[in-house]
Amino acid sequence: MSTNPAPVVKHGYFKKLSRYYLWYTGAFGLFLAALSLLEQEGMPRLWIGYLFMFATIALYAVIGVICRTSNVTEYYVAGRRVPAMFNGMATAADWISAASFISLAGGLYLQGFDGLAFIMGWTGGFVLVALLIAPYLRKFAQYTVPDFLAARYGGGAGGRGGPVRALAVSATILVSFTYVVAQIYAVGLIASRFTGVDFSVGIFLGLASILVCSFLGGMRAITWTQVAQYIILLVAFLIPTMWLSVKHADNPIPQVAYGSLLPKLTAREAELANDPREAQVRAEFLRRADGYAARVAALPESWEAGKLDAQRQLAAARARNASLTEVRQAERALTTYPNSVDDARTLWLERRDANLARARPPEPHAQPFPGATPEESDARRNNFLAVVFCLMFGTAALPHILMRAYTTPSVHETRVSVFWTLFFILLIYLTIPALAVLAKYDIYTSLVGSDFSALPTWISYWANVDKANPLISVADINGDGIVQLAEFAIDADVLVLATPEIGGLPYVISGLVAAGGLAAALSTADGLLLAISNALSHDVYYKMVEPGASTQKRVTISKLLLLAVAFIAAYAASQKPADILSLVAAAFSLAGSTLFPVLVLGVFWKRANHIGAITGMITGFAVCLYYMLRASPVLGGNTLETWFGILPMAAGVFGVPAGLFTVVVVSLLTPRPSRTIAGMVDYIRAPE
Repeated sequence: MSTNPAPVVKHGYFKKLSRYYLWYTGAFGLFLAALSLLEQEGMPRLWIGYLFMFATIALYAVIGVICRTSNVTEYYVAGRRVPAMFNGMATAADWISAASFISLAGGLYLQGFDGLAFIMGWTGGFVLVALLIAPYLRKFAQYTVPDFLAARYGGGAGGRGGPVRALAVSATILVSFTYVVAQIYAVGLIASRFTGVDFSVGIFLGLASILVCSFLGGMRAITWTQVAQYIILLVAFLIPTMWLSVKHADNPIPQVAYGSLLPKLTAREAELANDPREAQVRAEFLRRADGYAARVAALPESWEAGKLDAQRQLAAARARNASLTEVRQAERALTTYPNSVDDARTLWLERRDANLARARPPEPHAQPFPGATPEESDARRNNFLAVVFCLMFGTAALPHILMRAYTTPSVHETRVSVFWTLFFILLIYLTIPALAVLAKYDIYTSLVGSDFSALPTWISYWANVDKANPLISVADINGDGIVQLAEFAIDADVLVLATPEIGGLPYVISGLVAAGGLAAALSTADGLLLAISNALSHDVYYKMVEPGASTQKRVTISKLLLLAVAFIAAYAASQKPADILSLVAAAFSLAGSTLFPVLVLGVFWKRANHIGAITGMITGFAVCLYYMLRASPVLGGNTLETWFGILPMAAGVFGVPAGLFTVVVVSLLTPRPSRTIAGMVDYIRAPE
């Protein structure tokens, strides 16, 4: 009777990993219990924050050091031996970025039904990954996405696909860099809140922990770190949500409590919409918006008059020997005054729009596409569908996610791995809408209507994290001493991190959530930085510059490039370029427009050739970028210049079809690919 030792070895490896991570989970539980006891004994909050931050970072560093390697296959694809379930956990951690963990519930809090577009798009994208791309990349069995595209389309010198590879590398770098800046921004936000350091210092502290994981061991270290990070972020997300669920619905299952609490929230929203004091505050915001609109209409005279007025106020304060505080306020008013007429127009328009937004009554959380007119409602529905479209196709083309298809032992394991990925993602994603409703109900019932003299301490904590652009603000606009909803504003990036304090939970849970947010940001940042450095070292240096480079030299080059890219990304994040969700949405639109058409047609249409691929990638990218530049105020565009009212974050709705159409048309007008390429397509599509 013949025996096959491979399954035994594989099963033994799986059991060993399971045992390690069970011990790790138990130790993490004991760590939480110990900190809870220390908090009850009077340990300062700042110390708890430091312990959570540095204990988890030290843990990731230890895994990174243990998994250090200079072997190319280990460094690039973790030796192709990661079991499906653990690869699913690692991919889920790679996927549940700062945008998902930190910003998504906040987006749902602010946007209501419209925020579900992110959950539907990101989850649906993994279905496309499972059906259309991941198994075929694993059958190809190389290292990177540009590797596959260069081999599939050929062309260039010697038919090695140099031009296609160069374009794919450029797209990989641009998309991953945009995405990683958002993750590092989130790391700075968390570190500054829970350790008290400056935001910029927090960014570079987080960067150090990212580099320890990815610099030494590449994909091998990142994989096992991400499994550990997933366990932390799952516990960190579920505990406060379940706590709030019990508090407001007497039910520990948030998804069930969500259904019972939504009607109560809807009733409270209607009550606030008809409250005379709320109407009074909204009228004041409308008056302020009209004031900014009038100043814009009176430019350039209004800018000159405003500057003279600021100068007079400063001179008057100094002349009458006013208090130091008053003089400093007058100095700040002058130094922060717009430097030019164009700056004034931009600033005053932003403030007009911000005041107009706060002048509107609260939108019903559960109502799909609310609008004052049918046209406005239709525009919101169209944008909802466009965002879902972009996120689905962007997900299916993200290089750092597709790289994980190479790390499993077989094509079958890759398919099973995507199933596990969806399962682990849904544990979080089905909880996010519940958390948004639970936190919203808590704020609408506990904070709104309370006295300004008795504001909870978490408001002052978060208001002071970033004084230039406050993450939370509350001001007594109508002077009645009572908090109205319209007087309270919260940034989407704060809601999850502040949830434990909003719900009155022990501070140790706040530290746990911070550790979870840090794990989410670091796990994604690790994967993105590795995707960039691998593209540069493997696809550019090894495949295009020095094909004879030794394996040791290739890994060393990758590590050095990773270091350089990480510091550039950290600097970009320190400039606070945009909110996290906007940065992430831009990355998805660019990925979908540039890479998705050539990936899918490369697998399922033999007629696609290298000329079609090149023109398709350029066209998709150009259309997407042009629309962003045209319609995004952040990039110097104008929201009045949109096509069909589609938001710039959904630019991929134009870029993806443009790329697909161009690949098809140009391929049909140019010669067929070689028989070798057709044979390769047959090979990767054949069942294993």
